[in-house]
Amino acid sequence: MSRVVIVARGWLGTPYLHQASCKGAGCDCLGLLRGVWREIYGAEPEAVRPYSQDWSEPEGVERLWAAALRHLCPKPLTEIATGDVLLFRMRHGSVTKHLGLQGNIGPAATFIHAYSGHGVVESALSAPWARRIVARFAFPERT
Repeated sequence: MSRVVIVARGWLGTPYLHQASCKGAGCDCLGLLRGVWREIYGAEPEAVRPYSQDWSEPEGVERLWAAALRHLCPKPLTEIATGDVLLFRMRHGSVTKHLGLQGNIGPAATFIHAYSGHGVVESALSAPWARRIVARFAFPERT
């Protein structure tokens, strides 16, 4: 099993808290990714500036996608592996604002994410979620 998935599953049950990244205390989807990164690599690759719940929408800027390109390895959407970072566009024509980590693959595919009102959960990667995926990334190899 992917180390990323093992670490991410350790965050299950963490309450949702906007802009936070503290296992067991609170995080949002970006905070989950940041926490997994810290557990695997140590320090985060860059400081995260404060952001609002509607971040990037007014300007239409793909900040989340740009940050992923700086630190993760882009993959074709069809190359599915456990531990992949998934970027979601929650509404057609909007910027990417949600992310998760691929848990299981195959017919019982899942993803781990921090979801408002639910905390960190492992959800079925059902058709409504799958059709929102716009990018897939892998964590870089450890050096």
